[in-house]
Amino acid sequence: MRRILVVDDDVVLCEVFAVLLRRADFEVDLAGDGLKGVEMWEKGNYDLVLMDVQMPRMDGFEATRAIREKERMRGGHTPIVAVTAYALRKDEEQCLAAGMDAYISKPVDFKKLFETIRGFVG
Repeated sequence: MRRILVVDDDVVLCEVFAVLLRRADFEVDLAGDGLKGVEMWEKGNYDLVLMDVQMPRMDGFEATRAIREKERMRGGHTPIVAVTAYALRKDEEQCLAAGMDAYISKPVDFKKLFETIRGFVG
Protein backbone atom coordinates (compact mmCIF):
# COMPACT_ATOMS: atom_id res chain seq x y z
CA MET A 1 0.00 0.00 0.00
CA ARG A 2 1.28 3.47 -0.91
CA ARG A 3 1.98 5.84 2.01
CA ILE A 4 1.24 9.56 1.95
CA LEU A 5 2.19 12.13 4.56
CA VAL A 6 -0.16 15.13 4.77
CA VAL A 7 1.49 18.17 6.39
CA ASP A 8 -1.08 20.90 7.07
CA ASP A 9 -2.22 22.86 10.12
CA ASP A 10 -5.87 22.85 8.96
CA VAL A 11 -7.30 19.95 10.97
CA VAL A 12 -10.52 19.76 8.94
CA LEU A 13 -8.69 19.68 5.60
CA CYS A 14 -6.33 17.01 6.95
CA GLU A 15 -9.26 14.82 7.90
CA VAL A 16 -10.88 15.32 4.48
CA PHE A 17 -7.60 14.36 2.80
CA ALA A 18 -7.26 11.33 5.08
CA VAL A 19 -10.76 10.04 4.32
CA LEU A 20 -10.45 10.51 0.55
CA LEU A 21 -6.93 9.09 0.32
CA ARG A 22 -7.79 6.05 2.46
CA ARG A 23 -10.82 5.37 0.25
CA ALA A 24 -8.37 5.36 -2.67
CA ASP A 25 -6.29 2.70 -0.85
CA PHE A 26 -3.50 4.94 0.42
CA GLU A 27 -2.09 4.71 3.92
CA VAL A 28 -2.15 8.24 5.38
CA ASP A 29 -0.31 9.96 8.22
CA LEU A 30 -1.00 13.53 9.34
CA ALA A 31 1.35 16.22 10.65
CA GLY A 32 0.09 19.59 11.91
CA ASP A 33 3.18 21.65 11.06
CA GLY A 34 6.39 21.52 9.06
CA LEU A 35 8.62 20.53 11.96
CA LYS A 36 6.44 17.52 12.79
CA GLY A 37 6.25 16.73 9.08
CA VAL A 38 10.04 16.56 8.75
CA GLU A 39 10.26 14.38 11.89
CA MET A 40 7.61 11.99 10.54
CA TRP A 41 9.23 11.91 7.09
CA GLU A 42 12.55 10.90 8.67
CA LYS A 43 10.93 7.97 10.51
CA GLY A 44 8.50 6.90 7.80
CA ASN A 45 8.88 5.50 4.35
CA TYR A 46 6.55 7.75 2.40
CA ASP A 47 5.77 7.58 -1.30
CA LEU A 48 4.60 11.21 -1.39
CA VAL A 49 4.15 14.27 0.83
CA LEU A 50 1.30 16.78 0.53
CA MET A 51 2.75 19.98 2.01
CA ASP A 52 0.92 23.13 3.04
CA VAL A 53 3.02 26.28 2.76
CA GLN A 54 1.79 28.49 5.60
CA MET A 55 2.11 26.69 8.96
CA PRO A 56 3.32 27.41 12.49
CA ARG A 57 6.77 26.42 13.84
CA MET A 58 8.17 25.60 10.37
CA ASP A 59 6.52 26.56 7.08
CA GLY A 60 6.29 24.32 4.03
CA PHE A 61 9.25 25.95 2.29
CA GLU A 62 11.55 25.33 5.26
CA ALA A 63 10.23 21.80 5.72
CA THR A 64 10.78 20.99 2.04
CA ARG A 65 14.32 22.38 2.13
CA ALA A 66 15.04 20.31 5.28
CA ILE A 67 13.76 17.14 3.60
CA ARG A 68 15.74 17.84 0.42
CA GLU A 69 18.93 18.40 2.46
CA LYS A 70 18.43 15.09 4.28
CA GLU A 71 17.85 13.37 0.92
CA ARG A 72 21.14 14.80 -0.40
CA MET A 73 22.93 13.22 2.54
CA ARG A 74 21.22 9.81 2.48
CA GLY A 75 19.95 9.51 -1.09
CA GLY A 76 16.47 9.04 -2.49
CA HIS A 77 13.73 11.45 -3.49
CA THR A 78 10.21 11.75 -2.07
CA PRO A 79 7.80 13.73 -4.27
CA ILE A 80 6.45 16.76 -2.41
CA VAL A 81 3.27 18.40 -3.66
CA ALA A 82 2.54 21.92 -2.40
CA VAL A 83 -1.09 22.39 -1.37
CA THR A 84 -1.55 26.08 -0.72
CA ALA A 85 -3.90 29.04 -0.75
CA TYR A 86 -1.19 30.97 -2.61
CA ALA A 87 -2.58 30.89 -6.14
CA LEU A 88 -0.43 33.21 -8.25
CA ARG A 89 2.09 32.02 -10.85
CA LYS A 90 4.95 33.47 -8.77
CA ASP A 91 3.73 31.38 -5.80
CA GLU A 92 3.92 28.23 -7.87
CA GLU A 93 7.42 29.18 -9.01
CA GLN A 94 8.46 29.79 -5.38
CA CYS A 95 7.16 26.33 -4.38
CA LEU A 96 9.07 24.65 -7.19
CA ALA A 97 12.21 26.68 -6.39
CA ALA A 98 12.01 25.46 -2.77
CA GLY A 99 12.24 21.87 -4.02
CA MET A 100 8.59 20.89 -4.28
CA ASP A 101 7.72 18.73 -7.27
CA ALA A 102 4.22 19.98 -8.01
CA TYR A 103 1.68 22.56 -6.89
CA ILE A 104 -2.04 22.44 -6.14
CA SER A 105 -3.91 25.59 -5.07
CA LYS A 106 -6.67 25.80 -2.46
CA PRO A 107 -9.57 25.40 -2.58
CA VAL A 108 -8.45 21.96 -3.65
CA ASP A 109 -9.71 20.46 -6.89
CA PHE A 110 -9.69 16.84 -5.71
CA LYS A 111 -9.76 15.44 -9.25
CA LYS A 112 -6.59 17.39 -10.06
CA LEU A 113 -5.08 16.37 -6.72
CA PHE A 114 -5.60 12.66 -7.43
CA GLU A 115 -4.27 13.04 -10.98
CA THR A 116 -1.15 14.69 -9.56
CA ILE A 117 -0.70 12.01 -6.89
CA ARG A 118 -1.15 9.20 -9.39
CA GLY A 119 1.38 10.86 -11.69
CA PHE A 120 3.99 10.34 -8.96
CA VAL A 121 2.95 7.10 -7.29
CA GLY A 122 0.83 5.28 -9.87
